[in-house]
Amino acid sequence: MKTLLFSTLVIALSSLAFISTESNSDDHNHADEHLYNEMKHSRTDTVPTFPYQKTEAEWKEILSSSQYRILRKKGTEIPYINEYFDYKGDGIYVCAGCGQHLFDSKHKYKSGTGWPSYWKPIDDSLVVELEDRSFFMVRTEIVCSNCGGHIGHVFDDGPQPTGLRYCMNSTAMKFVPRDEITETSSN
Repeated sequence: MKTLLFSTLVIALSSLAFISTESNSDDHNHADEHLYNEMKHSRTDTVPTFPYQKTEAEWKEILSSSQYRILRKKGTEIPYINEYFDYKGDGIYVCAGCGQHLFDSKHKYKSGTGWPSYWKPIDDSLVVELEDRSFFMVRTEIVCSNCGGHIGHVFDDGPQPTGLRYCMNSTAMKFVPRDEITETSSN
């Protein structure tokens, strides 16, 4: 429990540094990127190649500035004031970058952390785990297996049957009501 509280506090405090005002100002975006690079440590793992590819310019064109900051620059949103942390709709959560199905609302639970949490993805093949050594911690980052977009992190303090807590960013996902789900709704 102490680890959960410490991790939540560190992430919440660090997320304040990443808050974007949705400004399109080049000076503002460069300042955010510089701050991000200063706070991140180098990655120690090899990042796989993902099937759904876009250039940075294309990502910036199709994603909002908040989505780009989280999905492509590995940002974190503020807890408790994000769209899905307490959302109770019946359906699935898809990647905001490529539309791949990720999490089912049936696997969502209230973790008390302020971010949407799930005890498992729809299928393990839909996410990739990467080592993340940022913010003076070692964590397991979760990215979309289709586009490589950063979705959040997984921790081993979740409920049974998995004991896992997939702590995700709302901005990295879109909710699709169950009655609107089709096989073709993911890219």
